[in-house]
Amino acid sequence: MSGRFEALLALVYGVVSALVPVVNAEAYALVLAGRTHPTLAVVAVLALAAGQTVGKLVLFEAARRGSGPLERRFAGRGEGRAARWAGRIRDGLRSRRTGLPMVLASAALGVPPLAAVSLAAGVAGQRRWEFGVLCLVGRTARFALLVLPAVWAFS
Repeated sequence: MSGRFEALLALVYGVVSALVPVVNAEAYALVLAGRTHPTLAVVAVLALAAGQTVGKLVLFEAARRGSGPLERRFAGRGEGRAARWAGRIRDGLRSRRTGLPMVLASAALGVPPLAAVSLAAGVAGQRRWEFGVLCLVGRTARFALLVLPAVWAFS
């Protein structure tokens, strides 16, 4: 495949995987590792991370614009442990001191899940550009750590 097509495919797959939980970007990244030249792998990793960031920004913005129902959901009115967990995430995301590292950790490590953090960050009123930059940096690091060692090992 050409480099442009591979990058476009990775970008689209990244967006879809950010919005549809059963579509796994990490699995796609590992498939890339087995069949891609190292230079194309770097481009595909960046495109996949950019696609994931675009998709998570869609979730972020949807939560921000429709924050009334989500705010009530994250306010802790639910049941038990899940409501307390969601409330802690929301409260942590409201502060730049704790919110920015939480977004970066979520994007890079997957803990807490980035989909939940995307929604909670939108509700918490985090700055869009900060969320986007940290999401892109974290996703790029995550995919690079998955793909590049395998690509270099097989080339």
